[in-house]
Amino acid sequence: MSFLVDEQVEEYAEAHTTQPTELLTRLAEETRSTMSAPQMLTGTIEGRFLELLVFGTGAKRVLEIGTFTGYSALSMAAALPEDGRIDTLDIEPKHVEVARRYIAESPHAHKITIHLGPALATIDRLEGDFDLVFIDADKESYASYYEAVLPRLSERGLIAIDNTLWSGRVLDPEDETTRAIAALNDMIAADERVVAVQLTIRDGVTLIRRR
Repeated sequence: MSFLVDEQVEEYAEAHTTQPTELLTRLAEETRSTMSAPQMLTGTIEGRFLELLVFGTGAKRVLEIGTFTGYSALSMAAALPEDGRIDTLDIEPKHVEVARRYIAESPHAHKITIHLGPALATIDRLEGDFDLVFIDADKESYASYYEAVLPRLSERGLIAIDNTLWSGRVLDPEDETTRAIAALNDMIAADERVVAVQLTIRDGVTLIRRR
């Protein structure tokens, strides 16, 4: 599904991106056929983007807020060293059931821990700092997640926030969800604690580091 880029350009870009593993292909197929909101799937381009973020930063500790069916966690785990770790958080048992099955089948299961429950409470229980945080959950809570994880970044840590352009609707926000994303974007742009860039990858991804 194309969100911001012309559909043919998106298809071209996907065709020229390293293709997913057979496991991820099956996961994507099951997600599209069984989930009520399959557009939440990370997919080939963003999955490889996240994998390369982990590889490029040398991240060893990753926090993901919003597991969905596990595609993004598995993508990031592929670039983690053997002693790396992902804590991935979700509140929906149906999502977690699918994610657990595919993670258990992967060679990276020992790197991934799924936490079922409210994200902010789980973050409070986790110890230590994070080298990479990927936020892709309920949009109305994005600002709260941002504030919760910003102090927990390691020295060279990054936050990646998904859906920050929301199919372009942030230009004229008419509903509560879009207004929440637009407010977050304004807050980050004005936040003197950070350096940020908003990218037109898929549905918009904002990368953030502390100054």
